[in-house]
Amino acid sequence: MTKQAVLLIALLATALAGCASSSPVGLVDVQRIVSNWTQYQGYQAQLMMQEQTILQSHASNAQKQAQATQLQARFAKINAQLEDEVQNAARQVAQSRGLKLVLTRQGVGYGGVDITTDVEKILNITETVTPAPSPT
Repeated sequence: MTKQAVLLIALLATALAGCASSSPVGLVDVQRIVSNWTQYQGYQAQLMMQEQTILQSHASNAQKQAQATQLQARFAKINAQLEDEVQNAARQVAQSRGLKLVLTRQGVGYGGVDITTDVEKILNITETVTPAPSPT
């Protein structure tokens, strides 16, 4: 091989190595956000209590069904609002980091840059640490 070919291969390898470390794809772990987001947890608990109240009420089945339908609509609306908040936070992080695409971590085997912590900061989410099991 000529010196020029070796130099060209070395330059190409260096350029590709630089590309591998800075992926244009961001990843967000939605399950982690949901499990640590007190706002989401509060809405979830509130909706569960309302569902139990409907089920335990002495209303007719038709009235329970109507109340359940209203609760489902409210749940869908709240879910959409929370989803918008996560998307807006992910968009801010992507723009600040120059990412071209953001996906959810679920279903992605490898690659991408995990931006979950940055999204959590924007949403004021503090990750809850699961205590380590005590030695017995």
